[in-house]
Amino acid sequence: MLVYFSRVLPEIEIPNRALFKASEVCDLIKLQPYVLRSWEVEFPGLGVAKAAGSARVYRRADVEQVARIKHLLLVEGLTLAGARRKLEEESATLLIDAPQIDESLGRNARERLTAVKQGLRSILVLLGSAPKRARVVSASRGKAARRKPAPTRRRRT
Repeated sequence: MLVYFSRVLPEIEIPNRALFKASEVCDLIKLQPYVLRSWEVEFPGLGVAKAAGSARVYRRADVEQVARIKHLLLVEGLTLAGARRKLEEESATLLIDAPQIDESLGRNARERLTAVKQGLRSILVLLGSAPKRARVVSASRGKAARRKPAPTRRRRT
């Protein structure tokens, strides 16, 4: 969920879905469709065409970027070119930190996966050593299950 707090823009909640239609993006972000289309021209990575000639769809990251663009334009007062530069600077900063992030995630992820693997193995050992219980069906339940249901009577009208 992406949330911006400001005096100009209200709080924005994005549903946890993979893809959104253009009309859904406009409803969420409170934009007119022509504004979204013009932003697609300014920010080429925005939106994905499903197939040739079909309607464009937006990933969750695209919706977050549209919300960020609106925030930059309306709250921070940037122009479209300024917003584009700011977003490029932010993505460049993320790319510079990516090797360090990957290294730390890889190290931690490997340790966590090893711990999960050991836990699953211990569960398998416990399940393998537990005595197998036979399913016991009481005689009364068994007979009731074998009985045929009573025939239903038809009403005369």
